[in-house]
Amino acid sequence: MIMRRSSKVIVLGITGRQGTFWTEKMLAYGTQVVAGVNPKRAGGRHCDVPIFASTAQAVRDTGGDVAVMFIPPATAREAAVSAMEAGIKHLVVLTEHIPAQDVMAMHAAAARHGTRIVGPNTAGLVTPGECFIGIMPAFVPSVFKPGHVGVISRSGSLGTLVCLELTRSGLGQSAFIGIGGDPMLGTTTRDALAALDHDPPTEAVVIVGEIGGTMEEDAADYARTMRKPVAAFIAGAASPPGKKMGHAGAIVTGNRGGYASKRRALEAAGVIVADTPAEIAHALSGRNPRPRLHAAGVS
Repeated sequence: MIMRRSSKVIVLGITGRQGTFWTEKMLAYGTQVVAGVNPKRAGGRHCDVPIFASTAQAVRDTGGDVAVMFIPPATAREAAVSAMEAGIKHLVVLTEHIPAQDVMAMHAAAARHGTRIVGPNTAGLVTPGECFIGIMPAFVPSVFKPGHVGVISRSGSLGTLVCLELTRSGLGQSAFIGIGGDPMLGTTTRDALAALDHDPPTEAVVIVGEIGGTMEEDAADYARTMRKPVAAFIAGAASPPGKKMGHAGAIVTGNRGGYASKRRALEAAGVIVADTPAEIAHALSGRNPRPRLHAAGVS
């Protein structure tokens, strides 16, 4: 789920307004966009990228192995399943408000075909200095710069803020993984944490979580086994229990999923939980003995 410059990306819905805008940004940044899919525009080019009638044909002709979806909710299931059947192994689902039964069908298809879904309702993936896939401002140097801190976030806006604070402090990012705000995600916080733990350029990890679900508590079990420093910020400290806040997954039920339970679990695992995003960089710099992570040592 950590994308590289060598990743070959197919854009589903490339000819729409958002698909066009972000495809141009991805290409300019260095992302290897090899194809777009639109049955009505097949045989032509858009953003100087060849357009195919189906994902299967795009995969056969270009070798694309990653797909990103600029697809409306009503047709997201069909597009996603078709991509998996075509052999796509990493599917970035930007679409939100996909019906729950369709999301379940997408996850079932992913299990059958061995596809890693990132999302739904994700802002995408960024590997600073290499490529990005989705709708994150990777091209803004005040937000993203190459470095050694991996960032995991359910929220695109909060993830952007944390990356901005890291960059201001002189700490760049090795990778940004936006897991998404849907209640049923293809990639969990724990999945992303494990990926960054095994990623050599990553020397420390930031978890940007929020109330609702138990992903942060589950990730705490893994964080306990890590040698890399982990810091976290959990949004929703003042949110009332039992009320949905923001993302569809941000609803607290029972004794788990609330701010207090997440903070307790993370701190018990040795994770530094910051009260504000601005405190994260200081927390990491104070914990990691390797000088390369400190602001003075990041180029």
